[in-house]
Amino acid sequence: MSKSRLEAFSDGVIAIIITIMVLELRTPEGTDWHALRSLGPIFLTYALSFVYLGIYWNNHHYLIHAATDVTPSVLWANLHLLFWLSLTPFVTGWMGHNHLEAVPTAAYGAVMLLSGSAYWLLQHAIIVAAGPDSRVAQSIGGDSKGLISIGLYALAIGFAFVNQWASDAIYGMVALMWFVPDSRLRPT
Repeated sequence: MSKSRLEAFSDGVIAIIITIMVLELRTPEGTDWHALRSLGPIFLTYALSFVYLGIYWNNHHYLIHAATDVTPSVLWANLHLLFWLSLTPFVTGWMGHNHLEAVPTAAYGAVMLLSGSAYWLLQHAIIVAAGPDSRVAQSIGGDSKGLISIGLYALAIGFAFVNQWASDAIYGMVALMWFVPDSRLRPT
């Protein structure tokens, strides 16, 4: 399979995920500004998830561009990532509709943790396919940023049962860490 086909498939799946998320947004019953207030947590959760999906989309593009071979391991690792990302609309809606409740906030973090772990596995599969001396291996290195993100997601899951605001702040902090696309894999 070619890299372009893998990337096109992934782009399509991510576009569908974003579409599903926006279709879950419901219009308010009222016609005044007060009617919008109840949608605040729902919209903020949607915006955070949209940013996360945009981050994955951007970084996935650069990662696949830097890949040299698409092996069966790369294909399965990519599907693994897309599976966890496909759960984003569910946990986004659940957390948004039940703002500051422990279990939905922790579930959101679990999907982010598993998505981050799946992205790390995809990077690893690409490095194995390309070899330890490849450009992608040299660019990613130890991936401290990715590992820190995974650790912060785990921390946020725990905080969901203590202080949901802290948990949400950690989710926001991880998104800010990745908001600017990862430059390690940009073409030179």
